[in-house]
Amino acid sequence: MADIGAIKNDLSPDDPAANVTWSHLTDQQRAVLSPLGGEWDTLRPWQREKMLDIAKEYPKMDAQKQQRIQHQLVKWSRMTPYERENARKRYQQFQSLSPEKKDVLRKQWKERKQKAAITEGYDPEFDGAEH
Repeated sequence: MADIGAIKNDLSPDDPAANVTWSHLTDQQRAVLSPLGGEWDTLRPWQREKMLDIAKEYPKMDAQKQQRIQHQLVKWSRMTPYERENARKRYQQFQSLSPEKKDVLRKQWKERKQKAAITEGYDPEFDGAEH
């Protein structure tokens, strides 16, 4: 799955997904996307479409992936617009790297998570990141 904040530019403003308000979502969509409920109506059309794609695929995910998605949505909902933009840029930069460089960075990230887990006392396997 792509990053929650990944930009999708092919959505037309006339597309129905671009104009779906929170009140028009199904109960299932609202349950999945509840961390974004307070800001849904201010999201850009491509952001709404991405979130609707996540909600559509959510029932097909295993429990661990659902938990990771919920964790990511909560983290995303707490970010400022500036932090979100930086996260998008970092994600795009990461995606443009060679597979070898990605592997090196993943290994470094995993080592940092494990060190932080020891010093801060949390489970490094549940951080919301894709593994």
